[in-house]
Amino acid sequence: MPATAVAEDQTFEQLQAEIPAIRQKLNLFRSSLSRFFVQKGELIDLMVVAAIAQEPLLLVGPPGTAKSDLILKFKDALGIADDEYFEYMLTRFTEPSEIIGPIDINQLRDGRYIRREQGKLPTAKLAFLDEIFKSNSAILNILLTIINEKKFYQDGAPQPVNLRVLFAATNEIPEHGELSALKDRFVLKAESRSVQDEHFEELIDFGLRGEVYKNLNQKPWKEGHCTLADFLKVSQYLTMLFGRTEQSANGDELNDRQVFFPKEVFTEFQRLVKTLVREDRIFISDRKLVKLYKLFRVRAWLFSGGTVNRDDLKLLAYLGETHQEMALLREKIPTLLGA
Repeated sequence: MPATAVAEDQTFEQLQAEIPAIRQKLNLFRSSLSRFFVQKGELIDLMVVAAIAQEPLLLVGPPGTAKSDLILKFKDALGIADDEYFEYMLTRFTEPSEIIGPIDINQLRDGRYIRREQGKLPTAKLAFLDEIFKSNSAILNILLTIINEKKFYQDGAPQPVNLRVLFAATNEIPEHGELSALKDRFVLKAESRSVQDEHFEELIDFGLRGEVYKNLNQKPWKEGHCTLADFLKVSQYLTMLFGRTEQSANGDELNDRQVFFPKEVFTEFQRLVKTLVREDRIFISDRKLVKLYKLFRVRAWLFSGGTVNRDDLKLLAYLGETHQEMALLREKIPTLLGA
């Protein structure tokens, strides 16, 4: 039975019983995977949070800073089969057939415009799109539909995709206006920076060990701590939790925000957003604010069991849409939070 079906068929009570054990497994997963990288634990934590929330994550950085390696080892560590994974490097010459499959000639003879999507993005559960902003307008439209609505079109009719986790990477973040819609879909954009200045010896040692693993076809990071099904169960559980209400001592109904987002922390969230918009002209759409709430809650569940605290607001440091904004937020958010 597919992992998605397993999660979707379970009741809230069934998922709730499994959640504490899964949380332990996910925390072991992220800490164990970090052992195979130099100073990339923060990025791995973001990848785990984004995967649980089923929100796309963009890794930004120059070549050779482990962006692809992070995603490939993450995929391997989850034990995702090759037929559930799609990876592609995009260029301005990339054609839709390379992403969602070629046209089925036999179906075309019968007057139907059907793509053979097997092995392409629509059938993957986890996907990695490298140099995503180099894609052309045709690919951008396809990606927006898949990210926004989890579907693509076959013969003019919408068809659901299997995609649950999307990671993308780019060396540069272009400032072209036509890319703004796609950039906005990536709530979190994290830099993968060079570590050689401060961790030169460690980098050499880890890099050489990685070459040995590669040449001997070894993958010791495949430790089996958890699977994609575990991520999907947590995602389903938290989604159900977001829609539930609790009764207060005086009989009032309390929603998710009132139960899990303390008023003083929520007020701080509002203050930080207003400061970034007013002082630094950081664009934060209404859609992004809602997505941020979900990401705060996921991070809080993963790190501390549920209730959002000031530390979870550090995710605001990953809202930058240019290299200048990313550098600014990296310094400013901890300062504003007093960290």
